Amino acid sequence: MATVLITGANKGIGLEICRQLRERGDDIIALCRKASPELEALGVRLFEKVDVTDQAAVEAVSRELGETRVDVLINNAGIFGNESFDRLDFDRIREQFEVNALGALRVTSLMSPHLEKGSKVILITSRMGSIGDNGSGGYYGYRMAKAALNMAGVNLAHDFRSKGIAVAILHPGLVATGMTGHHGIPASESAKGLISRIDGLRLEDSGGFWHANGERLPW
Repeated sequence: MATVLITGANKGIGLEICRQLRERGDDIIALCRKASPELEALGVRLFEKVDVTDQAAVEAVSRELGETRVDVLINNAGIFGNESFDRLDFDRIREQFEVNALGALRVTSLMSPHLEKGSKVILITSRMGSIGDNGSGGYYGYRMAKAALNMAGVNLAHDFRSKGIAVAILHPGLVATGMTGHHGIPASESAKGLISRIDGLRLEDSGGFWHANGERLPW
């Protein structure tokens, strides 16, 4: 049984990861801004009113956890915007950086005392953050923030390697959630693939960028 801490756990991919890990017997620590009835029904250890942009809120969770070891830290919380060059919203772009990139880095930093040799850090990113895979443009804030998150993941892999902590940068696929207008594959399918990638992560693979289906993605 592993102890897994996950942000953005109340809906979509985060909720489905919680459900599948809980069903197999893992101990789940779920962070979110507001719990959903579905998350509450899982019987996980729940921390509400936790925004990944709020330093004090994340620090409070870390203190509350005390000496708890976290085997898997999943940075899943994220927001999505669709800015074209002709309709740039710099406040919304900045918000996406704060949540999608800096939020994950903040959580990883503040939860690092709970990580030990053999722990894993997971960043739920998007192939929209891939420069090599960008064939359409647009989505300025989301693409840029996820590219920044990918770079943070590679940095973390370097910094954690000597501590025996592996890092994976994972794209969940186009998943049918509220964020995507319910277009794409079921969240259950995506979560199953993500969990498989997490389970198979080894220190020698740390810092890789993968699709949930196992495909290695271009930077």
